[in-house]
Amino acid sequence: MTLEEYKRKRDFQQTPEPAPKVEKGKQRRFVVQKHRASHLHYDFRLEMEGVLKSWAIPKGPSLDPADKRLAMQVEDHPVAYFDFEGIIPPGNYGAGTVMVWDVGTWEPLGDASAMLRKGDLKFRLDGQKIKGEFALVHIKSHRPDSKGTEWLLIKHRDANVQQGYDIDRFDYSALTGRSLKEIAGDAGSAEWESSRKASFRGVSRKNEWLAESIAQADAKRARAEKEGQAGKRISGRTAELSAKKPAGRAAAKLAASRSGKGDHAGSLPRKSAKASPVKKNSASAKRA
Repeated sequence: MTLEEYKRKRDFQQTPEPAPKVEKGKQRRFVVQKHRASHLHYDFRLEMEGVLKSWAIPKGPSLDPADKRLAMQVEDHPVAYFDFEGIIPPGNYGAGTVMVWDVGTWEPLGDASAMLRKGDLKFRLDGQKIKGEFALVHIKSHRPDSKGTEWLLIKHRDANVQQGYDIDRFDYSALTGRSLKEIAGDAGSAEWESSRKASFRGVSRKNEWLAESIAQADAKRARAEKEGQAGKRISGRTAELSAKKPAGRAAAKLAASRSGKGDHAGSLPRKSAKASPVKKNSASAKRA
């Protein structure tokens, strides 16, 4: 597949996605983009041969070897798509919300081009969420409408295996920390301004439009942290005052007793009342 198919499907006057361009670099990065279009799925992309080789995985990658995920190979994407996170407007191909779910580097376990042609691509991933050895295996489908694009993504058994892996626990962007819902509600995510500059966690920026979204996310986190700290200070002060109140009441009662007022004042006559019978008994003893 080439970028011609990618270009044919898109109107770049209408979509914020990057224009097609083959890169000369030889980096080996990978990205997984969570994409809520007509159906929710995950786009798995490997940087190789100047493009992003891409597969759509309905259920997303898994760290459980028992999960053999169907992966439909789709058109190559430009390397600039690596950090695309935002909204593809209605009426465009793939319209919906895109999140950069995971990013990292990958290492082929052999000759990558040869394995890809053979239909048995083995590699190792080192991402923020997904790590370890995997294989993409081309399979033959018996469906009459099959285009021969069916593959399986399989996790190899290694130290990174997680049985019962639940991908839904990780609904946040590897770039901005936003959920898919938050990205969908951010009107700024639909903009594409290549003149903006951004750097986040060492990720290379071909498309630097994310600066504003990242700044907004950072500001939101800062406000939340500030409000949380203020809440802690208020709670601490309340607890301090509560701790002082019993001591204050005790001091007041003690002062009242010394002045003959308050709850303890009534105890003094009782002591005098107890003393009178003792004197009476002493007088009787003398008369006897």
